[in-house]
Amino acid sequence: MSVQQLFGADGVSVERVVINGPQGSSAEVYLYGATVTSWKCGGKERLFVSRQAKLDGSKPVRGGIPLVFPQFGPGALPQHGFARTRQWTLLSAEEHGQGVVVNLQLKDNEDTRASKWPFKFDLLYTIDLTATTLSTIIKYENVDSQAFSFTSLMHTYLRVPDIARTTVAGLKGVPYLDKIKGGEGLVEERDLVTVDANEDRVYIDVPGAVEVACGGESVGIRRFNFKDIVLWNPWAEKAAEMSDFADDEYPQMICVEAGTVASQISLRPGQTISCGQILTFNSSASHI
Repeated sequence: MSVQQLFGADGVSVERVVINGPQGSSAEVYLYGATVTSWKCGGKERLFVSRQAKLDGSKPVRGGIPLVFPQFGPGALPQHGFARTRQWTLLSAEEHGQGVVVNLQLKDNEDTRASKWPFKFDLLYTIDLTATTLSTIIKYENVDSQAFSFTSLMHTYLRVPDIARTTVAGLKGVPYLDKIKGGEGLVEERDLVTVDANEDRVYIDVPGAVEVACGGESVGIRRFNFKDIVLWNPWAEKAAEMSDFADDEYPQMICVEAGTVASQISLRPGQTISCGQILTFNSSASHI
């Protein structure tokens, strides 16, 4: 593991942690937002980051695995909360029998306590890299004197060869909110979900793992204590509206995001909960 200092906005240095795992696997994470921006295994990059993404600490990274906390979407706080725009602290990094584990931390400060979500909290983010897996787990701790509630999500951008040939398995029979249709409640009827237009869906209480497959390879997504899956692709019309997303990039990505966003997570003073995901690369598609 190494820590690189890069030139950031207004001359402020931006630190990037480079993690080298077994069998040529690797990952990179920026301490700004604790955003994982690269995951390589099986000889390929598995995460999508827009070539127009800002990596200088001036705004959230468009791609990788941005962390959403304590608010999903719009609300009293800025879009998706403040965790993805805060400087996290690197606590430790060590090798284990099958790979490398890195621990990052974010705690409340004067700015967060002055926000519309003023509580005291402690987040411990553990990133575990092996030859074929990337595990991202957050331990949320309430260190306040009163209870609080929040929503949280790992906004995973997966790189795919062609969105037209990409399928998502594991969602059949799951109710979802279609945000493109004003939050209309529907039920997924397809064994293999495909995307051919601007999609923004919240699948609620997904019962098991999901699998994203394209080109004979797949990435499985298992969740821990996260209830929901968000499926998103901006397609041409929304891509054109984003300054940090190139107009021609939407066929190369799909967001399949593990989180709890249709309901809230509540913690009493002193209470903790760990939530996250494990991404597993497979050289074939099992369709779950």
